[in-house]
Amino acid sequence: MTAGIDGSALETIDFTGRTLDVEVRELFPAGLPVAADGAGNFWVLDVTPDERDTAPVFFLCHDAPVVLYQASSLAAFLHETFRMSIPPHDSLVDDVHEDRLFRVWRENPGAIECSEALAADEDLRTFAQELDDRFQIVDLRSPEIGMGFSWGRYGPRTEVRRHGFQRLFAYAPPERKPGLLRRVFG
Repeated sequence: MTAGIDGSALETIDFTGRTLDVEVRELFPAGLPVAADGAGNFWVLDVTPDERDTAPVFFLCHDAPVVLYQASSLAAFLHETFRMSIPPHDSLVDDVHEDRLFRVWRENPGAIECSEALAADEDLRTFAQELDDRFQIVDLRSPEIGMGFSWGRYGPRTEVRRHGFQRLFAYAPPERKPGLLRRVFG
């Protein structure tokens, strides 16, 4: 049995996740990191109780702080990873890693307000009811490669939520607390 792959276009591929130091529980409660680029970015299998055989792969980037859908399965991810080593070196892994993250960071495509989600399907409605108006929701249940959201849109204290194991995510600026004068005299 193989635990990893050396010599790929990525710095590390580790099917056990043991050598990859990243915390993903908030976004991927049963996530398994499987690859790293050596610059602090990781690819994670989003394992859920309903999908034991095939789990999609997401790219977690810290600069820009985004999460992007990378591949429908580990096999598809590995296929695209190996394409980076074969001329003409075109690969969806490279596209997501180098280009698509900046579009998501700049434009927030697919983000909807909670008020919009309240008029959508039952799962979106239920999720939106758990959130306040600060949150934007991103539906990644049927994403295209490169779609995602800005987990750090509002800095290191950005609030990020996930609706159970469904690929519904929300993010918001930190809740504003009253200043000292308002607490004393308010």
